[in-house]
Amino acid sequence: MLMKTSAEYIDSINRLIAGIPYPEEPHGLYEPIAYTLDCGGKRLRPMLLLASCDAVGGKMERAVNQALGIEMFHNFTLLHDDVMDRADKRRGKPTVHCKWNEATAILSGDAMLTMASQLMGSGCNDKLSEVLDLFHGTAMEIYEGQQYDMDFESRDDVTVAEYIEMIRLKTSVLLGCACRLGALMGGADIEIQEALYRYGISLGLAFQLQDDWLDTYGDPEVFGKNIGGDIMNDKKTFLLITAINKSDGARREELLSSMLGSRSDDKVERVKAIYDALNVGDECRELIERYAADAVSELDKAGLDGDAREFFVNIAKASLTRRS
Repeated sequence: MLMKTSAEYIDSINRLIAGIPYPEEPHGLYEPIAYTLDCGGKRLRPMLLLASCDAVGGKMERAVNQALGIEMFHNFTLLHDDVMDRADKRRGKPTVHCKWNEATAILSGDAMLTMASQLMGSGCNDKLSEVLDLFHGTAMEIYEGQQYDMDFESRDDVTVAEYIEMIRLKTSVLLGCACRLGALMGGADIEIQEALYRYGISLGLAFQLQDDWLDTYGDPEVFGKNIGGDIMNDKKTFLLITAINKSDGARREELLSSMLGSRSDDKVERVKAIYDALNVGDECRELIERYAADAVSELDKAGLDGDAREFFVNIAKASLTRRS
């Protein structure tokens, strides 16, 4: 199967996004949507969707509305996440609630959700029910994951297993959905759809754990966000949960006290020093590698070979080395 390159898929997606016909009014509703989508990003989810369609022998043109829909939905979740997390930067630019205000961010996000659903159902023909069932089911799982993430903020006994399930719901299921939607629109049978879904799940876990690692150990100029944001906001990440579980005595007390609303200037460095002493950064890297390998193993079950297999293998490998 002849595949496009990642850059070619992304270029196609960016052209589609640039061509979205927003209504002229009210400007205050649609300008933040265009701003959010124009801020860039990896375009990973729509790329996976279009590539999956091509990989199973379909034509990506059949799936362009679903690709736009999944990117619109993803950015909706980021827009609302930034409000909840009080994030001031996204992809190196001011977040919507900082550039405008929280009410605008919430309302424009709501509009993005509706637009995403409209796009998902467009051009599906006889696959409409399957597409919408998958999309809506995935959306509900993402909301469940976000709730778990919020619940974890008030707990100091979160386990690694609970955390992995939370990021599976909050992050991974949308990558799995993208892969399965592409295969579905490309006419693949259920076994191939499910194998590509599992590929997306494992890939998503690797990507989210890499985000955890980058938030503490990344380069802010490359990462596009302020380093240490998770630590400052007391976010339960793999790094923090593992550090708490491995600590005892004074070190555990220091970690727990650092999460009780403190925003001191040296908070990030103090917590990072504990991470380094406990080698939790290395443990995170090992888990990223395991999930990337799990993703690759699913490609054989999907029956992908040649250019198609190489394309998805390279995406999994990129999860190990990306810095943004």
